[in-house]
Amino acid sequence: MKVLYKNGWIVDGTGKKPYQGDVLTDGDKIVSVGGSAAEAEADKVLDITGCQICPGLIDAHSHNDFFCDREDSEKFFRPFIEQGITTQITGNCSFSAFGMDEDNPHTPKLGGGLFSVLKPGSFAAFKKRMKGNLMVNIAPLIGNGSVRAGLTGYDPAPLTKEQIREELKHVEEAMKEGALGGSFGFMYEPNRYSKMNELVAFAKMVAKYDGIITVHPRACAILSADYPLFTRKSHLELGLDEVIAIMKHAKCRMEYSHLIFTGSRSWKLLDKMLAAFHRTRSEGYEIAYDNYAFHYGASVITVVFPAWYAALSKEEAAKPSNKRKLAQTIFLYRKLFGIDWDDMVVAYISDEHREYEGKTVLDCAREEGLKPLDMYLKLVELSNRKGSIYLGKYYNDAIVRRLMEDDLSIFMTDAWVEDKGLQNIAAYQTFPQFFVLAKRYGIPVENIVRKMTGATVDRFHIENRGYLKEGYKADITVIDLARMKVNESVPDAKPEGIVHVAVNGKLVVENSEYKGGRSGEVVLRAGYERRE
Repeated sequence: MKVLYKNGWIVDGTGKKPYQGDVLTDGDKIVSVGGSAAEAEADKVLDITGCQICPGLIDAHSHNDFFCDREDSEKFFRPFIEQGITTQITGNCSFSAFGMDEDNPHTPKLGGGLFSVLKPGSFAAFKKRMKGNLMVNIAPLIGNGSVRAGLTGYDPAPLTKEQIREELKHVEEAMKEGALGGSFGFMYEPNRYSKMNELVAFAKMVAKYDGIITVHPRACAILSADYPLFTRKSHLELGLDEVIAIMKHAKCRMEYSHLIFTGSRSWKLLDKMLAAFHRTRSEGYEIAYDNYAFHYGASVITVVFPAWYAALSKEEAAKPSNKRKLAQTIFLYRKLFGIDWDDMVVAYISDEHREYEGKTVLDCAREEGLKPLDMYLKLVELSNRKGSIYLGKYYNDAIVRRLMEDDLSIFMTDAWVEDKGLQNIAAYQTFPQFFVLAKRYGIPVENIVRKMTGATVDRFHIENRGYLKEGYKADITVIDLARMKVNESVPDAKPEGIVHVAVNGKLVVENSEYKGGRSGEVVLRAGYERRE
């Protein structure tokens, strides 16, 4: 079917200023951009006067590959479509929905305890299963954690040379089949146990096929449990140093995942971190980063729960001496990080305790007449230590603006729809929020769209998407900047201002009404077939 988007402001993904014109698509391809197309050529005409027509928006960091094969997958993808996203780069933070053999005894560990998959297997098998079943385009990476879990579970022992060779077989299979690259997640089991020789070997295999490595660093704050307490540099800087060292040894392209500054004491490190990125780029290395639009992110309720206390029996944990030590430890954490009880919003405790959702730990303590620490411990126990929270102070307004304006940033959600509890606003309203903030800060719309489209496909080596060009895939997002609106008080609110969304030519949002459909594809690395 031919669809004519008539008389819009064309924001083509290159970063050049918008200009008025028409865009005509035929099936899954763009056939005309700019100028004026005759309405007689089209089967459907959409008058987009006053609106901006862009390439389909691309989420640079997602975990939605773990929700593709769910029977109720639509509920996990609809909010992303309704914020204008047509493609998601998946397999981040060392977790991919493939990378271990079928019937592997370690299958439950494939998602590091955060995600699960119905059918593990190779990337080739994943591609086959996804054909005709995707609601958006999925551009996958292979996760080191998933592959490693398939070999040794969560065993912290270094891999032997033979085990590394076995790991690399999975990596090479995925790269030969067109995966974009690989990912590390140094805060998660089992990837946190990987030694430098394993990491470099993994990254070299990805680089052999011109892939990219994305990295969840070992520290996202001024301090981390993975480094000694007293160091010459902050732990946030040490985490970036580790990423750079791997990149230099492996000679690979590198994407630093979700550049955040958790806790107010980390905020002063912004200049140092950006300087390190730009200095490394000036040395000829391809490294950059992605970032959020909001100030908080999802975390586990035990985020400030010290390991020594978690290891105690209930009887030992209840002893006054251990409670005093715990109080002192958490007090120290809060002061060192610049995070307090009112920065922890309860997302989910249990089905029996929905009354806590959406409240801070401090709110809950006041309502129940408890000290904040006692309230926190109560929530931990009520959730059997498996509750979830949203942790604040990842950013402030000034940091978000600075990152939006920096040449090396692209945009992402790093969010997923929860089965239960308070939803993460990032899964519903991130990209519209970037547009709202751009208007507030006077950032040109073409700069914002480029970070959501052309800059992202350039970085990840994706071809035929990310730009409004003749012959490119007809991933289209039409927005109305004049009425773009988010609702920060309702995390799962549908944003305003997303007018039309097409995935490979099929309209999945029309006149701001969700239509759905399964027109997504598995997106493969540019030129991978020519490298065979």
